[in-house]
Amino acid sequence: MAGTRIVVAGGGIVGASIAYHLALAGADDVVLAEAATIASGASGRALGGVRQQFSTAPEVRLARESVSFFRSLGPPLFEAVGYLFLATTDDGLAELERRRKVQSSLGVPVERVDPSWVDGLRVDDVLGAVFCAEDGTADPSAITRELAQRAAALGVRVREHSDALELEGDVLVLATGAASGPIGAKLGVELPVRPLVRQLVETAPIPGLQADLPLTIESESGFHFRRRDDALVLAMPERTLRWDADAAVDDALVADWLERIAYRYPRAAGTPVASAWAGLYDMTPDAHPIVGPVADGVYAACGFSGHGFMQAPAVGRIVADELLGRDPGFDLTPYRLERFRGSAVFPETAIL
Repeated sequence: MAGTRIVVAGGGIVGASIAYHLALAGADDVVLAEAATIASGASGRALGGVRQQFSTAPEVRLARESVSFFRSLGPPLFEAVGYLFLATTDDGLAELERRRKVQSSLGVPVERVDPSWVDGLRVDDVLGAVFCAEDGTADPSAITRELAQRAAALGVRVREHSDALELEGDVLVLATGAASGPIGAKLGVELPVRPLVRQLVETAPIPGLQADLPLTIESESGFHFRRRDDALVLAMPERTLRWDADAAVDDALVADWLERIAYRYPRAAGTPVASAWAGLYDMTPDAHPIVGPVADGVYAACGFSGHGFMQAPAVGRIVADELLGRDPGFDLTPYRLERFRGSAVFPETAIL
């Protein structure tokens, strides 16, 4: 595609990764366009978890490739503290074991563990746990900016406060997250991407937090937490899904999560909230992303259903290869838009 101008719409982690990998692969006419500022959308509000412990093989493969990139960054951008899944019921334990077999078959070093090694964690009701030490936590905003800066250093024109649809280009890449549906409609493309509100809560500092405290998940409820500096960040799938573009904080959820963290991690009991915020997941019907051509001159990389940050390094490399006419060495069939013409297969269930 020599001489082809590629405009990447969206300055989040996915768009920044695609632009960076395009330049890395030799593309010499790339524009990264962001309507606001780099990392100002969902990427800047993400929890920052990086895991390989998904329930379906396609998602595991994407995560498997991505984690090597995150690990190459090292602290403070990435901390390999691991992901710890706890099961408190027989059904929950059976599901963890089913996932573990899938993950292990694909090379993920996930293992059964006794979670009592985590200082301060309540485990008297835990029937079993799995842990992957390669996984960890990262700084989403900083990594997104790092990728954009790397892209710029390789010649990509990074344009903030710009509408990509108004820029001239031969190929338009939609890495526009929860806004992809309306943007696609402007181009005459129907993208089944819906915004789902998700929120996070950060506590005030808590004395004595374990330095390598793993990102810990209650498998049945989905409640999870991670250390960030001297505080904890809490999150959980909401029982009543908020299909809305208005990313507002629900105070009732904040109160519920404070009770949950006091139970699972008692030293956090009574800790006040420092901040709470909400962002948007870009959901598809099967929780797999849409990756590939969707119209003449239009390519989509959206609908990551809450996994865009942790999968972005692999997606950037794969999309760049495909756009440049190379074999990405990755089966993109599960991610093509055409799958929605029939019945979607392999729905991802490990959504946090």
